[in-house]
Amino acid sequence: MSCIFCRIIEKRLSSRGVYEDDRVYAFEDINPQAPVHTLIVPKKHIPTILDVSEEDNELIGHMFQVANRIAIEKGIADRGFRLVMNCNHESGQTVFHIHLHLLGGRPMHWPPG
Repeated sequence: MSCIFCRIIEKRLSSRGVYEDDRVYAFEDINPQAPVHTLIVPKKHIPTILDVSEEDNELIGHMFQVANRIAIEKGIADRGFRLVMNCNHESGQTVFHIHLHLLGGRPMHWPPG
């Protein structure tokens, strides 16, 4: 499989992991856009948000719970953080395996991009 996130999940590529369970793997982004930039990736390969089905609802909720846990552990929960999911090329999605960006540790501005 050519999906870089699948290879990271399978430990065929190295990463700086911060959390793992039977449903998700979270690791530090190799090109961080903030002092804290962690990716929360489901172990199930889902190419885009448009491919999320009703059976994935619990998984998506779990990704947000993991993001909350990591934000608390990294000390950014009370200051504030941003969660981002991109869908398709114009949004900036470059890896077609859904993932949640956890960004924090600096003020975030609006609009983003």
